[in-house]
Amino acid sequence: MATVTLIDNRDGKRYEFPILNPSKGQDVIDIRKLYAETGMFTYDPGFTSTASCSSDITYIDGEKGELRYRGYAIEELADRKSYLDVCFLLLEGRLPHQNELIAFDNEIRKRSFIHEGLKNLFFSFPDKAHPMAMMASAVSALSTFHYEHLELETDGDYQVMSRRLIAKIPTLAAFTYRRSLGIPFIYPDIERSFTENFLYMMRAYPGEDLQISEVEVRALDAIFTLHADHEQNASTSTVRGVASTGAHPYAAISAGINALWGRAHGGANESVIAQLEFIGSLDNVDDFIQRAKDPEDPFKLMGFGHRVYKNFDPRARILKALLDELKDELGVDSELLAIAKKIEEVALNDSYFIERKLYPNIDFYSGLILTALKIPKNMFTNIFVIGRTVGWITQWMELKHDKEMKIARPRQRYIGPIKEII
Repeated sequence: MATVTLIDNRDGKRYEFPILNPSKGQDVIDIRKLYAETGMFTYDPGFTSTASCSSDITYIDGEKGELRYRGYAIEELADRKSYLDVCFLLLEGRLPHQNELIAFDNEIRKRSFIHEGLKNLFFSFPDKAHPMAMMASAVSALSTFHYEHLELETDGDYQVMSRRLIAKIPTLAAFTYRRSLGIPFIYPDIERSFTENFLYMMRAYPGEDLQISEVEVRALDAIFTLHADHEQNASTSTVRGVASTGAHPYAAISAGINALWGRAHGGANESVIAQLEFIGSLDNVDDFIQRAKDPEDPFKLMGFGHRVYKNFDPRARILKALLDELKDELGVDSELLAIAKKIEEVALNDSYFIERKLYPNIDFYSGLILTALKIPKNMFTNIFVIGRTVGWITQWMELKHDKEMKIARPRQRYIGPIKEII
């Protein structure tokens, strides 16, 4: 086995640590015995150089702009498979056969209803409560209706819990929206597909046989697929951290929802549209580009650059192509689109952005598509939640099956004073 040698230049002691090889990607140095052997910790703010687990769910190569779920390229999945195909893939580790997909789809439809008692929670929220705050609270409350999921023993138990949550999340998301408007809740329609049903619960009124276009379903289904999982990001790491304590799985997912709400994470697509609206006109774009390049100006262009991708975000490529293809059918706001196109053109050709690898990311395009779907900005992150739930719950299951799992407990470098009471 290959090793790395650490030499302490204070006393010349040498320490050997094994190098672990992945199936694809970067090698990792196994430092689990670092403290025991050296009496030292590593220092890695943000854990940007630390692998916290072994996983076979998602692979990202940020330099190449590559994203894979269970080994499959995201481009193939987004083009040839539905979001429910992807859910099955993440949960089961393989793509479903046609009869399995039909059975899975039917199960999700039937599990999409929530306990009537849970509806009362929504009436306790103020009218103007943010949908993400309501969403996190509702998912946490869901654990009181399914407390039995605290003690799961078999793979079958895990699957029931996972499918129940995946099915109910769109219903809860739609209810948060309707509560914010003070309009009647719309129950799921089991005659409709997963993605169509969500749009129906968002838009319909009691007794209305609302028709949802295939174009809209296709666009939103792609967004769900592209958000399904993204390795060990902030919200996923939060889910794993809470899960490591033995908390209820729905409590862990609720924690992930709260982490996702941050503007630097899932709330970014909301900020993109708000910024495009603030820029307001093509005539203002150049001024804002200059502001973004000014190191003395705190203004930043939203939707550009990514913590992991140092090339074009592969999800952004897919949504860009989808937006170009469907912009007329979706009725994308022509003024917002024109502003976005001009910003995109500048960023892709300006040396300032190129040298810093500030390419448009998924938030830049998803916000435009969601706006065309007439989904309000404050619901954008809830859309992210719907797509990402399957990833979170799959990561939760993987952690629970990991025999090397320990409670999350990062170390620190103390820099405070040492005092004595005199």
